[in-house]
Amino acid sequence: MLSDTLKNSIQTSYRRFLADHDMKPRYGQKMMIAHIARTLGSIETDEKGERVNGNHLCVIEAGTGTGKTMAYLLSAIPIAKSQSKSLVISTATVALQEQLLNKDLPEVARLLSEDVRYVLAKGRGRYFCISQAEKLLDSQHQTGQIALYEDEIQHQIDPSSLAFYQELLGKFASGEWDGDRDSLASEIEASRWTPLTSDHTRCTNRRCSNFSVCPFYKSRDAMDKADIVVANHDLVLADLSLGGGAILPEPADTIYIFDEAHHLSSKATGHFAYSMRVKGTQRWLKSSVKQLDVMLDECDNNAVLAQYIERMAPARQDIDLALDQLQSNLRAMLIDGVQRPSSERFRFPKGLLPEVMIHSAVEIAAAAEKWMLKAEQIVDVLKEALDGGVPEINRDVAERWYPRMGLMWMRAQSLYWLNKSYAVSDPEGVAPTARWINLIDGSDGLDFECRSSPVSAADTLQEHLWSSCFGAVLTSATMTALGHFNRVISELGLPQDVLCERLPSPFNYPQAAVLAVPRMLSDPGKPEEHTQEVISFLNQNLGESTATLVLFSSWRQMFTVLEKLESTIRSKVLAQGDLTKNEIIRKHKEVIDTEKSSIIFGLASFAEGVDLPGKYLTEVIITKLPFGVPDDPVDATMAEWIEQRGGNAFMEWTVPEASMRLTQATGRLLRTEQDSGRVILLDRRVVTRRYGRQLLDALPPFRREIS
Repeated sequence: MLSDTLKNSIQTSYRRFLADHDMKPRYGQKMMIAHIARTLGSIETDEKGERVNGNHLCVIEAGTGTGKTMAYLLSAIPIAKSQSKSLVISTATVALQEQLLNKDLPEVARLLSEDVRYVLAKGRGRYFCISQAEKLLDSQHQTGQIALYEDEIQHQIDPSSLAFYQELLGKFASGEWDGDRDSLASEIEASRWTPLTSDHTRCTNRRCSNFSVCPFYKSRDAMDKADIVVANHDLVLADLSLGGGAILPEPADTIYIFDEAHHLSSKATGHFAYSMRVKGTQRWLKSSVKQLDVMLDECDNNAVLAQYIERMAPARQDIDLALDQLQSNLRAMLIDGVQRPSSERFRFPKGLLPEVMIHSAVEIAAAAEKWMLKAEQIVDVLKEALDGGVPEINRDVAERWYPRMGLMWMRAQSLYWLNKSYAVSDPEGVAPTARWINLIDGSDGLDFECRSSPVSAADTLQEHLWSSCFGAVLTSATMTALGHFNRVISELGLPQDVLCERLPSPFNYPQAAVLAVPRMLSDPGKPEEHTQEVISFLNQNLGESTATLVLFSSWRQMFTVLEKLESTIRSKVLAQGDLTKNEIIRKHKEVIDTEKSSIIFGLASFAEGVDLPGKYLTEVIITKLPFGVPDDPVDATMAEWIEQRGGNAFMEWTVPEASMRLTQATGRLLRTEQDSGRVILLDRRVVTRRYGRQLLDALPPFRREIS
């Protein structure tokens, strides 16, 4: 239980917060503070400070305007500090991270009577690697560079990029730049930035000659001294995949706050997805053999390395032969045979592969594991050489080849995991793995991309996160589907008895906004007819609009509508794809500020995370219910599994997912208690279909106008 001191600390800081903003207590915010304090405050520990009971998790849906960020900061920070635990706040968007760092955390640090140290955690990919940059520039005068991944062989750098890399290195050396990608004045294309970064397989850590000035490790030092670490879901999952505590604090010593937690499931499944291009892998293997020969020569034909490389040869040959057979089987099945896909993707029903493919995958996985183990041994020898333990290998040579061999090891791991996924059947009664083939047109003809992804990460999260962390709070404005928490509990592998609370928004929805469903003649199931009616509706109604967001379910429909709009309306439209999301929002606000009209056309990414309060958004038009793409391999495999178990995939999976997306979309309208406007849904299925009432009832209580 919370001590009186902690209770008083939380209550005092909350009163201070309300007084500073001249606000009255919000019911939802008070309840959220109480639920978090009750959950985290009831965690029992042993004499070592380790958690001994299981009631350490809670799920909270906090409606827009609740003030959830301040609620979890004011309650969780004092508890974490009292337990000597780190607090990791994980978000899904950069915008929320910026809000936390620039606004909310400085305010909370002022409100609390004790010192609060916080830091932003980023993956290595956001930081400049000095050694990689130096090697990259040096390599322009050398030959024999390593092929990173398929179709990613490094060629001669163009003069402008070369000058740019030299400029960056100079700015870092002079102290003008701290090595953080996000602190640069202008955005860098990923293709230009990626060669300047490192990862855990290539980094030599303290053995690196640039370790003392490394931007990434300087950030790690700051993290070690911080009470609060702001991260994102991807970084948390990456840390867990490395065993936990490799990037972020140890899970057992950490309280996690997952804000925007409705993204966690899709992030987790994507994190454990694998892919392999057949021809691309063969090219990589061929290039790797050449690289191994060059490395061995530069290492003066070290006997140990020579032995490892010699033992890799049979594995490479086995992989190559199995890939040839796999390619032949795929061509016979998908190009020449009766199973030729109607699109450039073929999904294996229920994730079940034909025996010939399983046989190839078994052979590739076995050979890739041997290759991977030898590559790891080579990495270990080079690491030992960096420490001076292999006198016959020059340290500079070892430092140059260590990251290259680390890449080879990582690539072999990826090859192994994809084929392991194809070779091993899913356990009975467990959510299956989606497996599919993409047909890729490359410079040397058709290539087959083999892909796999779990349809659920529930077991992984339960094992590596919920069971090991000290405590966790999962929150979002949209945690329920059709008004229930069942889906999020199932997707995330949370205990069935986890504390779940749905807190109301303080907004007066019936008074502030209308949800209108106008009369429509077409059925969205007939896309061409529906699109024509959408065009007609928008041409009739957008002329008088001032600040409107129109949400589409497909690029095709959006572009078709855009082409057929009247020119006076089209001139006001800012369409996704023409500019970045942030630039569209900036331009939209700029136009509204001049008291002119602006209309945003967008897809799913504009249905959430877009904050346009007050005059910047007074109307949201949703052209179609946001059902998932029918041919998405992961969703389709999950649907088959549900049906196989006697369920109704549409009602159990598709409709709840659409409910969450629809709630997110309608949530764009009201951002403050002073906002008002209209949500217009151009899809009559909420009225004509039996699931429509469920979708409507799960939405905020807008005043309804249904024709």
